[in-house]
Amino acid sequence: MNLTLGQKLFRTKPAERAHEDSQAHGAGLNRTLGLFPLTMIGVGATVGTGIFFTMVEAVPKAGPAVILSFLIAALTAGLTALCYAELAGRVPASGSSYSFAYATVGEFAAFIVAACLLLEYGLAGSAVAIGWSDYLNNFLQNAFGWEIPASLRSPMFVSDHSNLTVHSGNFNLPPVLLIVMCCILLIRGTKESATTNAVMVVIKLAILAFFAAIAFTGFDANNFTPFFNMDDSKGFAGMAGVTAAAGTVFFSFIGLDTIATAGEEVKDPRRNVPIGILAALVIVTVFYLLVAMAAMGAQPAHLFEGQQAGLSVILQNVTGKAWPALVLSAGAVISVFSVTLVTIYGQTRILYAISRDGLIPKTFQKVNPRTGAPVSNTLIVCLVVGLVAGLVDATFLWDMVSMGTLTAFIVVSIAVPVIRAKQGPGAEHGFKVPFGPYMIPGLSVLACLYIMKDLPLATYRVFIIWMVAAVATYFLYSVRHSRLNRKA
Repeated sequence: MNLTLGQKLFRTKPAERAHEDSQAHGAGLNRTLGLFPLTMIGVGATVGTGIFFTMVEAVPKAGPAVILSFLIAALTAGLTALCYAELAGRVPASGSSYSFAYATVGEFAAFIVAACLLLEYGLAGSAVAIGWSDYLNNFLQNAFGWEIPASLRSPMFVSDHSNLTVHSGNFNLPPVLLIVMCCILLIRGTKESATTNAVMVVIKLAILAFFAAIAFTGFDANNFTPFFNMDDSKGFAGMAGVTAAAGTVFFSFIGLDTIATAGEEVKDPRRNVPIGILAALVIVTVFYLLVAMAAMGAQPAHLFEGQQAGLSVILQNVTGKAWPALVLSAGAVISVFSVTLVTIYGQTRILYAISRDGLIPKTFQKVNPRTGAPVSNTLIVCLVVGLVAGLVDATFLWDMVSMGTLTAFIVVSIAVPVIRAKQGPGAEHGFKVPFGPYMIPGLSVLACLYIMKDLPLATYRVFIIWMVAAVATYFLYSVRHSRLNRKA
Protein backbone atom coordinates (compact mmCIF):
# COMPACT_ATOMS: atom_id res chain seq x y z
CA MET A 1 0.00 0.00 0.00
CA ASN A 2 1.41 3.39 -1.05
CA LEU A 3 1.20 6.04 1.65
CA THR A 4 0.87 9.76 1.06
CA LEU A 5 3.61 12.03 2.39
CA GLY A 6 1.32 13.17 5.19
CA GLN A 7 0.63 9.56 6.24
CA LYS A 8 4.37 8.83 6.27
CA LEU A 9 5.09 11.84 8.47
CA PHE A 10 2.55 10.83 11.11
CA ARG A 11 2.83 7.03 10.97
CA THR A 12 3.62 5.54 14.35
CA LYS A 13 5.52 2.51 15.51
CA PRO A 14 3.29 0.69 18.03
CA ALA A 15 4.79 0.19 21.47
CA GLU A 16 4.38 -3.58 21.13
CA ARG A 17 6.46 -3.58 17.93
CA ALA A 18 9.17 -1.47 19.59
CA HIS A 19 9.38 -4.09 22.32
CA GLU A 20 9.36 -6.98 19.81
CA ASP A 21 12.09 -5.33 17.72
CA SER A 22 14.33 -5.16 20.76
CA GLN A 23 14.04 -8.92 21.06
CA ALA A 24 13.98 -10.06 17.44
CA HIS A 25 15.88 -7.70 15.17
CA GLY A 26 19.24 -9.24 14.53
CA ALA A 27 21.85 -9.31 17.26
CA GLY A 28 20.17 -7.40 20.05
CA LEU A 29 21.34 -5.73 23.21
CA ASN A 30 21.50 -7.94 26.30
CA ARG A 31 19.40 -7.36 29.43
CA THR A 32 22.17 -7.17 32.02
CA LEU A 33 21.27 -4.12 34.14
CA GLY A 34 19.53 -4.35 37.51
CA LEU A 35 17.93 -1.50 39.48
CA PHE A 36 21.06 -0.30 41.32
CA PRO A 37 23.41 0.02 38.31
CA LEU A 38 20.55 1.55 36.33
CA THR A 39 19.96 4.21 38.99
CA MET A 40 23.71 4.85 39.12
CA ILE A 41 23.68 5.46 35.34
CA GLY A 42 21.19 8.27 35.94
CA VAL A 43 23.08 9.69 38.88
CA GLY A 44 26.38 9.29 37.02
CA ALA A 45 25.11 11.36 34.09
CA THR A 46 23.64 14.02 36.36
CA VAL A 47 25.35 14.66 39.68
CA GLY A 48 28.58 16.53 39.26
CA THR A 49 28.15 18.31 35.94
CA GLY A 50 25.97 21.16 37.17
CA ILE A 51 28.03 21.48 40.35
CA PHE A 52 31.59 20.99 39.14
CA PHE A 53 31.35 23.20 36.05
CA THR A 54 28.19 25.17 35.36
CA MET A 55 28.15 27.20 38.57
CA VAL A 56 30.89 29.25 36.92
CA GLU A 57 28.36 30.12 34.19
CA ALA A 58 25.20 30.16 36.34
CA VAL A 59 26.22 32.16 39.45
CA PRO A 60 27.23 35.31 37.48
CA LYS A 61 23.71 35.30 36.01
CA ALA A 62 21.66 34.61 39.15
CA GLY A 63 23.93 35.49 42.07
CA PRO A 64 23.15 33.61 45.32
CA ALA A 65 19.65 33.02 43.90
CA VAL A 66 21.26 30.29 41.78
CA ILE A 67 19.82 28.02 44.49
CA LEU A 68 16.38 28.93 43.11
CA SER A 69 17.68 28.10 39.63
CA PHE A 70 18.54 24.58 40.77
CA LEU A 71 15.10 24.27 42.41
CA ILE A 72 13.31 25.41 39.23
CA ALA A 73 15.37 23.00 37.13
CA ALA A 74 14.73 20.17 39.60
CA LEU A 75 10.99 20.86 39.71
CA THR A 76 10.79 20.88 35.92
CA ALA A 77 12.84 17.70 35.71
CA GLY A 78 10.65 16.14 38.40
CA LEU A 79 7.46 16.80 36.45
CA THR A 80 9.05 15.33 33.32
CA ALA A 81 10.48 12.41 35.30
CA LEU A 82 6.94 11.31 36.16
CA CYS A 83 6.10 11.33 32.44
CA TYR A 84 9.28 9.39 31.63
CA ALA A 85 8.43 6.85 34.33
CA GLU A 86 5.03 6.06 32.78
CA LEU A 87 6.28 5.96 29.18
CA ALA A 88 9.25 3.76 30.10
CA GLY A 89 6.81 1.17 31.40
CA ARG A 90 4.61 1.38 28.29
CA VAL A 91 7.49 1.44 25.74
CA PRO A 92 10.39 -0.54 27.31
CA ALA A 93 12.73 -0.10 24.32
CA SER A 94 16.05 1.60 23.61
CA GLY A 95 15.90 5.17 22.35
CA SER A 96 14.18 6.98 25.22
CA SER A 97 12.09 9.99 24.15
CA TYR A 98 12.73 9.12 20.50
CA SER A 99 11.00 5.75 20.96
CA PHE A 100 8.23 7.39 23.00
CA ALA A 101 7.59 9.95 20.23
CA TYR A 102 7.64 7.24 17.53
CA ALA A 103 4.93 5.32 19.38
CA THR A 104 2.72 8.38 19.85
CA VAL A 105 3.11 11.51 17.72
CA GLY A 106 4.63 10.02 14.57
CA GLU A 107 7.83 9.33 12.63
CA PHE A 108 8.73 12.88 11.60
CA ALA A 109 8.34 14.27 15.14
CA ALA A 110 10.32 11.30 16.46
CA PHE A 111 13.18 12.05 14.07
CA ILE A 112 13.23 15.70 15.19
CA VAL A 113 13.35 14.53 18.81
CA ALA A 114 16.21 12.21 17.85
CA ALA A 115 18.09 15.18 16.39
CA CYS A 116 17.58 17.06 19.69
CA LEU A 117 18.87 14.07 21.63
CA LEU A 118 21.95 13.74 19.43
CA LEU A 119 22.69 17.43 19.92
CA GLU A 120 22.06 17.06 23.65
CA TYR A 121 24.25 14.01 24.24
CA GLY A 122 27.03 14.86 21.81
CA LEU A 123 27.61 18.39 23.09
CA ALA A 124 27.16 17.27 26.71
CA GLY A 125 29.93 14.72 26.29
CA SER A 126 32.23 17.36 24.78
CA ALA A 127 31.39 20.06 27.34
CA VAL A 128 31.89 17.78 30.33
CA ALA A 129 35.19 16.48 28.98
CA ILE A 130 36.38 20.08 28.50
CA GLY A 131 35.57 20.91 32.13
CA TRP A 132 37.38 17.76 33.27
CA SER A 133 40.60 19.26 31.92
CA ASP A 134 40.55 22.08 34.52
CA TYR A 135 40.24 19.69 37.46
CA LEU A 136 42.94 17.42 36.06
CA ASN A 137 45.29 20.38 35.77
CA ASN A 138 44.41 21.51 39.33
CA PHE A 139 45.13 18.00 40.62
CA LEU A 140 48.52 17.87 38.87
CA GLN A 141 49.44 21.29 40.27
CA ASN A 142 48.58 20.33 43.87
CA ALA A 143 50.00 16.81 43.69
CA PHE A 144 53.18 17.29 41.66
CA GLY A 145 53.68 21.03 41.19
CA TRP A 146 53.36 20.57 37.42
CA GLU A 147 50.70 21.78 35.03
CA ILE A 148 49.73 20.89 31.50
CA PRO A 149 51.17 23.37 28.95
CA ALA A 150 48.59 26.02 28.06
CA SER A 151 48.71 25.18 24.34
CA LEU A 152 47.72 21.57 25.14
CA ARG A 153 44.75 22.47 27.35
CA SER A 154 43.29 25.37 25.35
CA PRO A 155 40.84 25.17 22.42
CA MET A 156 41.57 26.40 18.93
CA PHE A 157 38.16 28.09 18.49
CA VAL A 158 37.09 30.45 21.28
CA SER A 159 33.82 32.40 21.53
CA ASP A 160 32.81 35.25 23.85
CA HIS A 161 29.10 35.05 22.86
CA SER A 162 29.57 37.59 20.06
CA ASN A 163 32.92 36.99 18.33
CA LEU A 164 34.79 33.85 17.30
CA THR A 165 38.59 33.88 17.49
CA VAL A 166 40.98 31.24 16.19
CA HIS A 167 44.12 30.33 18.14
CA SER A 168 46.18 28.24 15.76
CA GLY A 169 48.50 25.80 17.49
CA ASN A 170 46.16 25.21 20.44
CA PHE A 171 44.58 21.81 21.08
CA ASN A 172 42.78 20.70 24.24
CA LEU A 173 44.36 17.26 24.68
CA PRO A 174 43.07 16.07 28.11
CA PRO A 175 39.37 15.83 27.13
CA VAL A 176 40.33 13.85 24.02
CA LEU A 177 42.26 11.36 26.18
CA LEU A 178 39.24 11.08 28.49
CA ILE A 179 36.94 10.27 25.56
CA VAL A 180 39.39 7.65 24.27
CA MET A 181 39.30 5.93 27.69
CA CYS A 182 35.49 6.03 27.68
CA CYS A 183 35.45 4.58 24.17
CA ILE A 184 37.64 1.62 25.19
CA LEU A 185 35.45 0.88 28.19
CA LEU A 186 32.17 1.10 26.25
CA ILE A 187 33.45 -1.22 23.53
CA ARG A 188 34.15 -3.84 26.21
CA GLY A 189 30.43 -4.10 26.96
CA THR A 190 27.53 -2.55 28.86
CA LYS A 191 27.74 -4.65 32.03
CA GLU A 192 31.41 -3.81 32.57
CA SER A 193 30.77 -0.12 31.83
CA ALA A 194 27.83 0.02 34.25
CA THR A 195 29.81 -1.62 37.05
CA THR A 196 32.70 0.82 36.58
CA ASN A 197 30.24 3.71 36.48
CA ALA A 198 28.55 2.61 39.74
CA VAL A 199 31.89 2.57 41.56
CA MET A 200 32.76 6.04 40.25
CA VAL A 201 29.34 7.41 41.25
CA VAL A 202 29.76 6.23 44.84
CA ILE A 203 33.17 7.96 44.93
CA LYS A 204 31.60 11.10 43.46
CA LEU A 205 28.86 11.30 46.10
CA ALA A 206 31.42 10.79 48.86
CA ILE A 207 33.61 13.59 47.43
CA LEU A 208 30.68 16.02 47.20
CA ALA A 209 29.67 15.21 50.78
CA PHE A 210 33.31 15.85 51.76
CA PHE A 211 33.17 19.24 49.99
CA ALA A 212 29.94 20.28 51.72
CA ALA A 213 31.22 19.27 55.17
CA ILE A 214 34.36 21.42 54.82
CA ALA A 215 32.76 24.31 52.93
CA PHE A 216 30.09 24.74 55.61
CA THR A 217 32.88 25.47 58.14
CA GLY A 218 33.51 28.68 56.18
CA PHE A 219 29.82 29.53 55.79
CA ASP A 220 29.04 33.26 55.82
CA ALA A 221 25.41 34.35 55.57
CA ASN A 222 26.53 37.74 54.22
CA ASN A 223 27.44 36.00 50.94
CA PHE A 224 23.69 35.66 50.27
CA THR A 225 23.15 39.44 50.35
CA PRO A 226 21.90 40.71 47.97
CA PHE A 227 20.17 37.45 47.11
CA PHE A 228 19.33 38.31 43.48
CA ASN A 229 21.75 39.60 40.86
CA MET A 230 21.42 43.39 40.83
CA ASP A 231 23.52 44.03 37.69
CA ASP A 232 21.23 44.47 34.69
CA SER A 233 23.97 45.29 32.17
CA LYS A 234 23.44 41.88 30.52
CA GLY A 235 19.71 41.57 31.27
CA PHE A 236 20.19 39.17 34.17
CA ALA A 237 18.86 41.22 37.09
CA GLY A 238 16.27 39.64 39.40
CA MET A 239 14.27 36.63 38.24
CA ALA A 240 15.51 37.00 34.65
CA GLY A 241 18.95 35.93 35.88
CA VAL A 242 17.44 33.07 37.90
CA THR A 243 15.60 31.72 34.87
CA ALA A 244 18.64 32.15 32.60
CA ALA A 245 20.78 30.26 35.12
CA ALA A 246 18.12 27.54 35.36
CA GLY A 247 18.47 27.10 31.60
CA THR A 248 22.23 26.80 31.94
CA VAL A 249 22.13 24.16 34.69
CA PHE A 250 19.14 22.29 33.31
CA PHE A 251 21.20 20.12 31.00
CA SER A 252 22.61 18.52 34.15
CA PHE A 253 19.34 16.58 34.39
CA ILE A 254 20.16 14.73 31.18
CA GLY A 255 20.68 11.66 33.38
CA LEU A 256 16.93 11.08 33.59
CA ASP A 257 16.80 10.63 29.83
CA THR A 258 19.87 8.39 29.92
CA ILE A 259 18.08 5.89 32.16
CA ALA A 260 15.31 5.61 29.59
CA THR A 261 17.81 5.07 26.76
CA ALA A 262 18.87 1.86 28.53
CA GLY A 263 15.38 0.35 28.32
CA GLU A 264 16.45 -2.65 26.22
CA GLU A 265 19.33 -3.58 28.51
CA VAL A 266 17.39 -3.52 31.79
CA LYS A 267 16.05 -6.52 33.64
CA ASP A 268 12.28 -6.14 34.22
CA PRO A 269 12.18 -2.68 32.57
CA ARG A 270 8.51 -2.00 33.37
CA ARG A 271 9.44 -2.02 37.07
CA ASN A 272 13.08 -0.94 37.19
CA VAL A 273 13.14 1.95 34.71
CA PRO A 274 10.42 4.05 36.45
CA ILE A 275 11.90 3.37 39.90
CA GLY A 276 15.41 4.16 38.63
CA ILE A 277 14.30 7.48 37.15
CA LEU A 278 12.56 8.66 40.32
CA ALA A 279 15.32 7.42 42.63
CA ALA A 280 17.98 9.19 40.56
CA LEU A 281 15.97 12.44 40.62
CA VAL A 282 15.77 12.41 44.43
CA ILE A 283 19.51 11.71 44.86
CA VAL A 284 20.46 14.36 42.30
CA THR A 285 18.27 17.10 43.78
CA VAL A 286 19.50 16.54 47.35
CA PHE A 287 23.17 16.69 46.36
CA TYR A 288 22.78 19.70 44.04
CA LEU A 289 21.09 21.79 46.71
CA LEU A 290 23.51 20.68 49.43
CA VAL A 291 26.63 21.55 47.45
CA ALA A 292 25.20 24.78 45.97
CA MET A 293 24.26 26.05 49.42
CA ALA A 294 27.70 25.19 50.81
CA ALA A 295 29.54 26.78 47.87
CA MET A 296 27.53 30.01 47.95
CA GLY A 297 27.99 30.29 51.71
CA ALA A 298 31.75 29.84 51.48
CA GLN A 299 32.47 32.32 48.66
CA PRO A 300 30.96 35.63 47.41
CA ALA A 301 29.04 35.32 44.15
CA HIS A 302 31.33 37.64 42.15
CA LEU A 303 34.30 35.28 42.58
CA PHE A 304 32.64 32.47 40.62
CA GLU A 305 32.94 34.17 37.23
CA GLY A 306 35.78 32.67 35.20
CA GLN A 307 36.94 30.53 38.11
CA GLN A 308 38.57 27.27 37.02
CA ALA A 309 38.19 24.13 39.15
CA GLY A 310 35.95 26.25 41.37
CA LEU A 311 35.10 23.78 44.13
CA SER A 312 38.76 22.93 44.67
CA VAL A 313 39.65 26.62 44.93
CA ILE A 314 36.85 27.15 47.48
CA LEU A 315 38.20 24.39 49.72
CA GLN A 316 41.73 25.75 49.46
CA ASN A 317 40.52 29.23 50.43
CA VAL A 318 38.39 27.96 53.32
CA THR A 319 41.08 25.76 54.87
CA GLY A 320 44.22 27.55 53.75
CA LYS A 321 45.64 24.13 52.88
CA ALA A 322 46.22 22.30 49.60
CA TRP A 323 45.23 18.76 50.59
CA PRO A 324 41.40 19.28 50.60
CA ALA A 325 41.65 20.78 47.10
CA LEU A 326 43.83 17.84 46.07
CA VAL A 327 41.24 15.35 47.33
CA LEU A 328 38.39 17.15 45.60
CA SER A 329 40.27 17.50 42.31
CA ALA A 330 41.09 13.79 42.37
CA GLY A 331 37.43 13.01 43.05
CA ALA A 332 36.34 15.32 40.23
CA VAL A 333 38.75 13.67 37.80
CA ILE A 334 37.22 10.29 38.66
CA SER A 335 33.58 11.34 38.86
CA VAL A 336 33.51 13.42 35.69
CA PHE A 337 34.82 10.34 33.91
CA SER A 338 31.48 8.70 34.79
CA VAL A 339 29.48 11.65 33.41
CA THR A 340 31.33 11.51 30.10
CA LEU A 341 31.02 7.73 29.96
CA VAL A 342 27.26 7.78 30.46
CA THR A 343 26.52 10.62 28.03
CA ILE A 344 28.47 8.87 25.27
CA TYR A 345 26.67 5.62 26.16
CA GLY A 346 23.32 7.40 25.85
CA GLN A 347 24.09 8.77 22.41
CA THR A 348 25.21 5.40 21.04
CA ARG A 349 21.96 3.77 22.22
CA ILE A 350 19.83 6.46 20.61
CA LEU A 351 21.70 6.06 17.32
CA TYR A 352 21.23 2.29 17.63
CA ALA A 353 17.45 2.71 17.93
CA ILE A 354 17.21 5.19 15.03
CA SER A 355 19.33 2.96 12.79
CA ARG A 356 17.25 -0.12 13.61
CA ASP A 357 14.20 1.79 12.40
CA GLY A 358 15.96 2.49 9.09
CA LEU A 359 16.12 6.27 9.54
CA ILE A 360 19.94 6.37 9.47
CA PRO A 361 22.48 3.90 7.96
CA LYS A 362 22.77 0.33 9.29
CA THR A 363 26.32 0.88 10.58
CA PHE A 364 24.92 2.27 13.82
CA GLN A 365 22.93 -0.87 14.69
CA LYS A 366 25.66 -3.49 14.25
CA VAL A 367 26.37 -5.18 17.60
CA ASN A 368 29.49 -7.19 18.39
CA PRO A 369 28.20 -10.72 19.22
CA ARG A 370 30.89 -11.28 21.84
CA THR A 371 30.66 -8.04 23.86
CA GLY A 372 27.07 -7.06 23.03
CA ALA A 373 28.30 -3.51 22.26
CA PRO A 374 27.63 -1.46 19.08
CA VAL A 375 31.33 -1.01 18.25
CA SER A 376 31.22 1.00 14.99
CA ASN A 377 28.53 3.24 16.47
CA THR A 378 30.68 3.90 19.57
CA LEU A 379 33.81 4.64 17.54
CA ILE A 380 32.01 7.19 15.34
CA VAL A 381 30.40 8.93 18.33
CA CYS A 382 33.70 9.15 20.22
CA LEU A 383 35.50 10.51 17.17
CA VAL A 384 33.00 13.37 16.73
CA VAL A 385 32.70 14.14 20.47
CA GLY A 386 36.50 14.07 20.80
CA LEU A 387 37.07 16.50 17.92
CA VAL A 388 34.56 18.99 19.35
CA ALA A 389 36.11 18.70 22.83
CA GLY A 390 39.63 19.17 21.49
CA LEU A 391 38.96 22.14 19.25
CA VAL A 392 36.03 24.16 20.66
CA ASP A 393 35.53 26.00 23.94
CA ALA A 394 32.49 25.33 26.14
CA THR A 395 30.91 28.81 26.02
CA PHE A 396 27.87 27.88 23.92
CA LEU A 397 27.78 24.17 24.67
CA TRP A 398 25.96 24.29 28.04
CA ASP A 399 22.97 26.26 26.73
CA MET A 400 22.77 24.22 23.51
CA VAL A 401 22.55 21.02 25.52
CA SER A 402 19.79 22.53 27.66
CA MET A 403 17.85 23.49 24.52
CA GLY A 404 17.99 19.92 23.22
CA THR A 405 17.05 18.49 26.62
CA LEU A 406 14.08 20.83 27.12
CA THR A 407 12.72 20.13 23.63
CA ALA A 408 12.92 16.38 24.21
CA PHE A 409 11.25 16.77 27.62
CA ILE A 410 8.35 18.68 26.05
CA VAL A 411 7.70 15.89 23.55
CA VAL A 412 7.86 13.26 26.31
CA SER A 413 5.24 15.19 28.30
CA ILE A 414 2.92 15.49 25.29
CA ALA A 415 3.31 11.76 24.61
CA VAL A 416 1.69 10.71 27.92
CA PRO A 417 -1.96 11.59 27.12
CA VAL A 418 -1.49 10.43 23.52
CA ILE A 419 -0.24 6.94 24.42
CA ARG A 420 -2.89 6.52 27.11
CA ALA A 421 -5.57 7.23 24.53
CA LYS A 422 -3.98 4.85 22.00
CA GLN A 423 -3.41 1.92 24.36
CA GLY A 424 -6.60 2.25 26.35
CA PRO A 425 -7.19 1.32 30.00
CA GLY A 426 -6.42 -2.39 29.50
CA ALA A 427 -2.80 -1.97 28.35
CA GLU A 428 0.01 -3.55 30.34
CA HIS A 429 2.05 -0.93 32.14
CA GLY A 430 3.55 -0.10 35.51
CA PHE A 431 3.72 3.42 36.92
CA LYS A 432 1.02 5.96 35.98
CA VAL A 433 1.35 9.75 36.21
CA PRO A 434 -0.93 10.91 39.06
CA PHE A 435 -3.88 13.31 38.68
CA GLY A 436 -4.81 12.12 35.21
CA PRO A 437 -3.06 12.32 31.82
CA TYR A 438 -3.14 16.12 31.41
CA MET A 439 -2.26 17.95 34.64
CA ILE A 440 1.36 16.83 35.28
CA PRO A 441 2.33 16.65 31.56
CA GLY A 442 0.80 20.09 31.00
CA LEU A 443 2.72 21.61 33.91
CA SER A 444 5.88 19.93 32.60
CA VAL A 445 5.48 21.56 29.17
CA LEU A 446 4.86 24.99 30.72
CA ALA A 447 7.87 24.67 33.02
CA CYS A 448 10.14 23.72 30.10
CA LEU A 449 8.89 26.67 28.04
CA TYR A 450 9.44 28.99 31.02
CA ILE A 451 13.10 27.99 31.20
CA MET A 452 13.60 28.09 27.42
CA LYS A 453 12.42 31.69 27.09
CA ASP A 454 15.57 33.11 28.69
CA LEU A 455 18.17 31.07 26.79
CA PRO A 456 20.53 33.26 24.69
CA LEU A 457 19.52 34.29 21.17
CA ALA A 458 22.67 32.68 19.78
CA THR A 459 21.45 29.34 21.16
CA TYR A 460 18.23 29.66 19.19
CA ARG A 461 20.15 30.49 16.00
CA VAL A 462 22.38 27.41 16.24
CA PHE A 463 19.41 25.26 17.21
CA ILE A 464 17.45 26.39 14.12
CA ILE A 465 20.42 25.56 11.86
CA TRP A 466 20.63 22.10 13.42
CA MET A 467 16.88 21.56 12.95
CA VAL A 468 17.08 22.59 9.28
CA ALA A 469 19.84 20.00 8.78
CA ALA A 470 17.71 17.37 10.55
CA VAL A 471 14.66 18.08 8.39
CA ALA A 472 16.78 17.89 5.23
CA THR A 473 18.21 14.53 6.35
CA TYR A 474 14.75 13.15 7.02
CA PHE A 475 13.35 14.05 3.59
CA LEU A 476 16.49 13.12 1.64
CA TYR A 477 17.15 9.77 3.37
CA SER A 478 15.02 8.70 6.29
CA VAL A 479 11.51 8.87 4.86
CA ARG A 480 12.53 6.48 2.02
CA HIS A 481 14.52 4.01 4.15
CA SER A 482 12.16 3.73 7.10
CA ARG A 483 11.40 0.13 8.11
CA LEU A 484 7.75 1.11 8.32
CA ASN A 485 7.78 1.37 4.51
CA ARG A 486 8.20 -2.41 4.46
CA LYS A 487 5.51 -2.86 7.08
CA ALA A 488 2.91 -0.78 5.22
